[in-house]
Amino acid sequence: MADRETNLQRAFDRRQDAAIQGLHLPSAEDLLCGMKFFKGRIGEDIREFAGRLSRRVKKRNRLELVGLAQCLDELAVEHTDVALVDLENWLGKFDEIAGLPIDEARVRCAFYRAHLGDPTAASVVAAEMAALALVDAKRMRNPVLLWRSLSWAVHGRRLRQLQASGFVAHNRVWIREVESYEARFKDLICSNDDPEPEPEKQKERASSNNRIAEVAEKDKQTEKSAKSNSDGVIVIRSIGNGDTSEGKQIKRDFEKVLNCPLALPAIGDLGVLRRVLVDEFPYANRVVDEILRGLVGRKQAYIRPTVLVGSPGCGKTRFARRLAEELGTPYELISCGGLFDSAIGGTPRRWSTGEPSLAVMAVRRHHCAGPMIILDEIEKVGTSRQNGAMYDVLVGLLERETASRWHDPYVHSHCDLSHVSWLMTANSMDPIPGVLRDRCRVMRFPEPGPEMLTFLVPRILERVYAEAGHHPRWPSGLEEFEIDALQRAWSGGSIRVLERLVQQVIDARDQTIQRH
Repeated sequence: MADRETNLQRAFDRRQDAAIQGLHLPSAEDLLCGMKFFKGRIGEDIREFAGRLSRRVKKRNRLELVGLAQCLDELAVEHTDVALVDLENWLGKFDEIAGLPIDEARVRCAFYRAHLGDPTAASVVAAEMAALALVDAKRMRNPVLLWRSLSWAVHGRRLRQLQASGFVAHNRVWIREVESYEARFKDLICSNDDPEPEPEKQKERASSNNRIAEVAEKDKQTEKSAKSNSDGVIVIRSIGNGDTSEGKQIKRDFEKVLNCPLALPAIGDLGVLRRVLVDEFPYANRVVDEILRGLVGRKQAYIRPTVLVGSPGCGKTRFARRLAEELGTPYELISCGGLFDSAIGGTPRRWSTGEPSLAVMAVRRHHCAGPMIILDEIEKVGTSRQNGAMYDVLVGLLERETASRWHDPYVHSHCDLSHVSWLMTANSMDPIPGVLRDRCRVMRFPEPGPEMLTFLVPRILERVYAEAGHHPRWPSGLEEFEIDALQRAWSGGSIRVLERLVQQVIDARDQTIQRH
């Protein structure tokens, strides 16, 4: 049995090495047994899984599967809890589809959501691991899955407690907390099996105890953070003219946030956040450092009003979105090209087009007092003052003193919007009035140089295959002569230009294959 166990472990280790190198997509059972994610990151694993399944779904060429394929394509780009829930809903419509791993996909969705802080999904994962532990006990002496299932069960309970206290748990990776529970259960189970441990095991147990002590201290800090957030921030205390028919309707629309303390997004490990962002945007490491420097010592995520200025296609919009996602901050991405009035600050309810201000709608949608608003290409806002100017309204929202007592014309009362983060992108600062510049931190977002080509091309290929359902007949990437052609055609600058060039290379490949 010992030899069999050793062989199974070696096979597992080989698959795990391949997964980390991006050569093997772990199965759902692999993940439950503790295998690392594809390329070592949950986002990469979700992207690879969604892209592969999307291509298989599209090959069926069935009308009822179109929505499922679209959902998978969106998940390949947006690795959020909401996108995973949408996929689970679609999978629930199909009991079985020949050739498609529906059950595998359901387990993966639960596993991903559990890692992003969903307590129900954590309980599902614990049950799946417990079922595997019964099978594993027949072939392995070391009951790894036993303490893994127990750790996820406790973690699911812990997440429910945190959410009940107002702590924002979703879209944050919790693997470190789970590993701490694993260490505790492993120590308890092994100590019962081995009452007189050998010196080496004593040393290992001492190391485990140290990890437990470190995690216990982190748990205390998490509890303290959750407690500090439990009171939260009351954004909307009342509805003006609430006794009228319109006022009563608005009360019903806002009942979940009206006079209720809303949590603020808590800050995770800034070191991990920096590594993720620099890995995706190595040419913008100075921007990453400058933004994260403003978060040092803070308990809640808040970005002071900032404008990222850079040439078209340099990646500043994607950077803003990825920053919000990695911070775990709910966000709204608004294109400013079609904005020409002051509606961003809300419009009175007496008008048929009446609606709350953009920030109030974001607070209501996400049940969060500190969402992030990303205004894309803000220099393209219309400057006519016929229906009010957006810049005039935005100035007041950027001032924390004014934002803390913002009078929303639709809600008809003061709202505390001082915790909302405003992040803007612009191709040029020339059209932006000085009154707005004075209230913002302006940061130059650099262009990627030609030396970034070999780094960017694999990521562009992944997006192209995921979005277009392209057959993965070239999993190793581009050939050397194709890279040389791209280097001659692209000397740095716009990533969109590089994406078009890569698409041309793919099209040329298709034509070559069709001719042969």
